[in-house]
Amino acid sequence: MKGGIYNILKAQFLIDDNAVKNWRFIVFVILLAIIMIANTQRYEQKVFKIVELTNKVKELRSEFVDRRSELMKLKMESTVSSKMEEKQIFPSTVPPVKIEVKEPQEKNFLEKIWQ
Repeated sequence: MKGGIYNILKAQFLIDDNAVKNWRFIVFVILLAIIMIANTQRYEQKVFKIVELTNKVKELRSEFVDRRSELMKLKMESTVSSKMEEKQIFPSTVPPVKIEVKEPQEKNFLEKIWQ
């Protein structure tokens, strides 16, 4: 037991006759560690991007609500009439009248003949 720990501390497993198998395993473990580190890095980048986009969506949503309320205010009749009064255009005192246009009906074949 004492010799086993001593050999590990002296790295005897790297220079023994079976060292090729050990080196293959060590290189494999190193490659796995590099892949894991790279994967974690990409994951963290994506998390930061998601947080950034979420904040941007919140900002744009609040801007949309502000613009919509501003538009509603501008569309109000009182706002429109006050803007028009500045240009010397006043609201009509006569109520609007609906104009109906009636299209003449097409006569069928028999009505055309008898006329």
